[in-house]
Amino acid sequence: MQSCFWRRILLSIAAFFLAGSIWVMHSPPALAYDNPDLLPKETTPVVDLAKSLTDVQEEKLVHDLEQFETDTGWKLRVLTQYDRTPGRAVINFWGLDDKSILLVADARGGNILSFSVGDAVYELLPRTFWIELQTRFGNLYFVREQGEDQAILQALDSVKGCLLQGGCKVVPGLPREQWILTLITSVIGGVICGFAAQPQREGQIFAWQWALIFSPLWGILFIAFGIGPVVTRTSDWLPLFRNIAGFLIGALVAYLSPIFNRSSSNAES
Repeated sequence: MQSCFWRRILLSIAAFFLAGSIWVMHSPPALAYDNPDLLPKETTPVVDLAKSLTDVQEEKLVHDLEQFETDTGWKLRVLTQYDRTPGRAVINFWGLDDKSILLVADARGGNILSFSVGDAVYELLPRTFWIELQTRFGNLYFVREQGEDQAILQALDSVKGCLLQGGCKVVPGLPREQWILTLITSVIGGVICGFAAQPQREGQIFAWQWALIFSPLWGILFIAFGIGPVVTRTSDWLPLFRNIAGFLIGALVAYLSPIFNRSSSNAES
């Protein structure tokens, strides 16, 4: 009975993430309507209906996006909305095509950012990139601390930077929260490695066989989850050094734990 309960929980979580990923990769539901009256008469790459940007920010962003399109051919467009939306009218207004990226900022949801991406863009920026981009800059915590304007501007900067360098598999930059998670997994990997390497018989110094047997577990934690996210997102050596140090310290503490236990037992006797 209990196993069935946890199975249903896991299936519900998997269905939730699948539905979320599908929603991110398609045009936002708000674009199901068609209200061209909300769009300006003049052509502009930014339509700020929700007033998420200041006048100075909007003017600068318009210039940057127009210059970026002239230099690279990639068409970046921004729509902010709240209680009203032009919906699908933006497709004809901007002439969205396979080389277009539409960022929609709508504060009514749990995550304010969503993206509609042309097919040609996926060759350089895969679907996982857009999911991570939305999660990093559009979440409520980031918006509460940095503001809606920074969520929009920083997300666009990441997109432009990746397009200029020929594509990205992950979003560049390593937020502190993500680095802390990689540090924790590195330490846990070291602890598992240290416990596995403890001597199992008299005269043995290092149980390398057991360390090798458990290497898929501590290797995934340390290399895949501790080192991989760091080296793919930043060239800074300090987070990498700290994660390696955390792994070594965790392994050393776990490896020497029997000595500490014997010392405490002798002290009590």
